[in-house]
Amino acid sequence: MSGRSWTIETICEALGSSAAEQRFLGEINRVPVHEIVTVFAKWQRIAADLRAAGEWGRSLARVEAETGEIPGEWIDVTDRVRAEAARARARGVSR
Repeated sequence: MSGRSWTIETICEALGSSAAEQRFLGEINRVPVHEIVTVFAKWQRIAADLRAAGEWGRSLARVEAETGEIPGEWIDVTDRVRAEAARARARGVSR
């Protein structure tokens, strides 16, 4: 986060989903006081990574809108992802 300090509120905003926000708030509210900084730091990293990924995605979308192509070298992993999902479903993991 450029120029601003992370707070519980800014972490919630950066998480971008009510489910993630509720998980964070539940965890931060139930953690013993001697572990609160560790839990806060973990969620700060998660929020920062999500924010950075969103910014990167938006920049790729801008370039694609301007040029018609997404920059960079891309490897199609569709088949691998589908195979992993099939294995997970076979183990009983649901969406």
